[in-house]
Amino acid sequence: MLHLSAALDQPSAYDAGSYVELARLAERGGLDFVTLGDTFARPGPDALAVLSRVAPATSRIGLVPTVTTTHTEPFHVQAAVATLDWVSRGRAGWRIDVSTTEGEARLFGRRHAAPVEALWHEAGEVADVAARLWDSWEDDAEIRDLPTGRFIDQDKLHYVDFEGADFSVKGPSIVPRPPQGHPVRVVDATEGHARRTAARYADVALVRAASPAQAAAVREQLREEAGEFGRDPDTLRVLASLLVDLGDGEHAAEPGHGGGGPRQTAQGPLYRGGPVDLAELVAAWHADGIVDGFHLTPAEPRRDLERLVNGTVALLQHRGLFRTFYPGSTLREHLGLARPANQYAGQYAVTGGAS
Repeated sequence: MLHLSAALDQPSAYDAGSYVELARLAERGGLDFVTLGDTFARPGPDALAVLSRVAPATSRIGLVPTVTTTHTEPFHVQAAVATLDWVSRGRAGWRIDVSTTEGEARLFGRRHAAPVEALWHEAGEVADVAARLWDSWEDDAEIRDLPTGRFIDQDKLHYVDFEGADFSVKGPSIVPRPPQGHPVRVVDATEGHARRTAARYADVALVRAASPAQAAAVREQLREEAGEFGRDPDTLRVLASLLVDLGDGEHAAEPGHGGGGPRQTAQGPLYRGGPVDLAELVAAWHADGIVDGFHLTPAEPRRDLERLVNGTVALLQHRGLFRTFYPGSTLREHLGLARPANQYAGQYAVTGGAS
């Protein structure tokens, strides 16, 4: 199964309507999910809040905001992501990232910037405790029995008692278990420090690769490390990240490269050309088992996303390489991922009894 996703990033755009419009366009093309970046390093709207606004205006497409694990409280992060999953009825993801600069650290004033390796280790612990907190409510913990006045069966709430290197969390969560069980966790695994975190905790790993060989090598490494962590490598989706500039229309392709791309740039691998040649590139990389799909960032958001959906995606659908409708309703279903079992089900509960 080919997986396709796109970024909604629009520098200096604060109007929610523009994000809704792009998300609906991506949904019309059947894309698995859209992402929205966020960082403390520059001004911009809160990605999770924006996609919470997009959620009721869409019905099928996955919504994946970037939420940093640095300088934030793990308990609040997991609750916010779980809330997005409820608001979207099971379409939430979470792109995990870290904040590396001293300028970002000064915004909070609690600690100095830390080495990248330490930050990604912390990110892994946040991903771990988030999953535990999502499981701290069993699926049927809510009774909602009006005649008896019982709302929660406390036998089905659980302490997580997590002790990490930088924080500890007792739990349980304040939000019931999300519709997906665990919202989808996404990590950019291009850099080595993030790769182990992706292999251990991510459902989707993004790789910025300018050549098929580079993408294939990273995918193989991620799958091997996932196996070392006791995971089934087939539960990890690896998508190639490309910046796409479709402004050249049907510009002729150079040999072996649709539209002369991808080419390595300061912003990452760039494809510049027409929608048809991009479809050829996507089809070739996927057919050879190089990646499980693509995450595409439009150079010019509205123009390029429209050409992507109406050109590239339509051509892939016509060839039977990409779906023409959503077979399910949740992001996990789009990605072919099972809903995780609750790790605490049947274990000792918070207090016992019901309230």
